Amino acid sequence: MKRSRSAFALTPVQEQANRLLGGEARHIFLRGGSRSGKTFILIRALVVRALRVPQSRHGVFRYRQVALRASIIQDTFPKVMRCCFAHIRYKWDGQSNRVIFPNGSSIFFGGLDDSTRTEKILGLEFATIYLNEASQISYGARNMLLTRLAQRCALTVREYIDANPPTTDHWLYALFESGIEPRSGLRHGTPKLYASMVMNPDQNRANLSDAYLQQLEALPERERRRFLLGEYQTVIEDALWRVDMFRRCQACEEQDREVLIGQLRRIVVAVDPSGASGPSDLKADEIGIVVAGVDHDGVGHVLEDCSLRDTPMAWARRVMQSVALWRADRVIAERNFGGALVEATLRSIDPAASLKMVVASRGKAARAEPIAALYEQGRVVHHGRFPELESQLCLFSIRGFGGASSPDRADALIWALSELMIEPQPARGRWQDQGWFSLSR
Repeated sequence: MKRSRSAFALTPVQEQANRLLGGEARHIFLRGGSRSGKTFILIRALVVRALRVPQSRHGVFRYRQVALRASIIQDTFPKVMRCCFAHIRYKWDGQSNRVIFPNGSSIFFGGLDDSTRTEKILGLEFATIYLNEASQISYGARNMLLTRLAQRCALTVREYIDANPPTTDHWLYALFESGIEPRSGLRHGTPKLYASMVMNPDQNRANLSDAYLQQLEALPERERRRFLLGEYQTVIEDALWRVDMFRRCQACEEQDREVLIGQLRRIVVAVDPSGASGPSDLKADEIGIVVAGVDHDGVGHVLEDCSLRDTPMAWARRVMQSVALWRADRVIAERNFGGALVEATLRSIDPAASLKMVVASRGKAARAEPIAALYEQGRVVHHGRFPELESQLCLFSIRGFGGASSPDRADALIWALSELMIEPQPARGRWQDQGWFSLSR
């Protein structure tokens, strides 16, 4: 078939992905949101490899043959050829489900949902295999395809994968994000051969309509995170938080801050310190710094997540800046890490600051459960989106925190809302009977 020539240029993120595909890694995973260009760039890479080395063989696989035909054979592949290789003639062999190029190279398209088709695949060898929408493909099927990555030619054999990110218990997460073999739990022997990259719709804006991006933005929170932001979905048994529990309003703009402050009964800045020595101390946890308030109806408001990794003086200065910005009533700081040093560092910035030191005498789950209950009741509102903080919250279960690092941001939020909504609060303007004063005396 002859394709007409048309102008085409890769977007910056597609150029970045293209460099990754030709780099040192042999197992490459492009993950991200819907219509971000993942499939296009991988099909293009397969064609480039096929045209570079004569008689080379390449395979594209998806769980269902009918979906493969509709999405790639009839849509993406012709589009790639039309846009990027308009001068190249190719032949479609419907009998064998192959595209054949003039140099004798071919691309095979196969579904994995039929045992007969799978048996045919076992008789073939490829220089490249591409797993399209791999979240639907089992780890066993993927390993079967790896045995077919065996053609000897001038090309380095490669495995290409794309998917909208699945849940964190999927083999893709273990293999590419955690760096472990899913069945044995052992770390890769050669981690440099594995690489992953995020490609999201916003980075492909030049090829998408504003209406489509707005449609993704309006999805329910769980679907929005997966199909717009390209985030993995956490799977924690008996999780205390779920993404659909987060009530939101717009992030507070600078011009609206004073109005919002006036609507809140009390505001605090909570800090969960760590042993970080500076921004480059990547082995240390971040310092969780969260600003929250409570209104006159007893609704909690998460106003800002200022968490960072920095020196003690830098994070203490950031805490006091937040106090001034939000006119906070008090700083809540955890004493467990650093003890008196935390208090001394904060007071070195502002000796007159209202400071309350708290001690984590109970486990993380015990402290988190009452706050999660407030979210369940719809009594907490987030002013804007706090992806890192919210991801940490969703890793809490009744057994504790299920993440790989410390829940620094989540701990700070839990301290803040505990102070505002759980601890007994004296009503303003009332006498407090301390046992030593009585009008009857």
